[in-house]
Amino acid sequence: MAGDPHDPPEETLGDAGPSTIELLRRARDGDETAAATLFERYRPRLARWAGGRLPRWARELLDTDDLIQETFMRTAGRLETFEPRGEGAFAAYLRQALRHRIADELRRLDRRPARGALDADARDERASPLEEAIGNEALDRYERGLERLDAGDREAVVLRIELGMGWAEIAEACGKPSPDAARVAVSRALVRLAREMDHGGR
Repeated sequence: MAGDPHDPPEETLGDAGPSTIELLRRARDGDETAAATLFERYRPRLARWAGGRLPRWARELLDTDDLIQETFMRTAGRLETFEPRGEGAFAAYLRQALRHRIADELRRLDRRPARGALDADARDERASPLEEAIGNEALDRYERGLERLDAGDREAVVLRIELGMGWAEIAEACGKPSPDAARVAVSRALVRLAREMDHGGR
């Protein structure tokens, strides 16, 4: 099946290394090297994701790398209670944990930095790049719709749309037999997500 020219680049997560499931198993057994490898594997994707969710003013006040590291350390401390259904579950779990961590920090700041008057046509500096692109209301409906999906559909959407994984990666992460099967799974998940968003907007 031909690729969409707008598809994210087909990156890989540690092709030469152990699987996420194996690293999780080792980390749960106390292997600090495995935990560090997991962190380095997902940090670049989480950094890109966070950059799209943080308002411009917050990016000046918050260190994204620190937020990601704190999130991962908290997550690592709870690995004994985490039961991954597959490779993709951990990535979705990290994304959700980081989303909550960012929300906590924004509530803590809960203010707009002092600055001069803005032009009437200037965009709200509290908006994140994603909110500017699709609107805050649409983002809220997206998050609510995502929560109403079953775990498999939610992971498929997060891995492709939010973390930018390639079809081969998603196939491996979600237990699909081929990249084309992963593409079909994501397409169906997005249709279900659109229905949930439409339902939530009524």
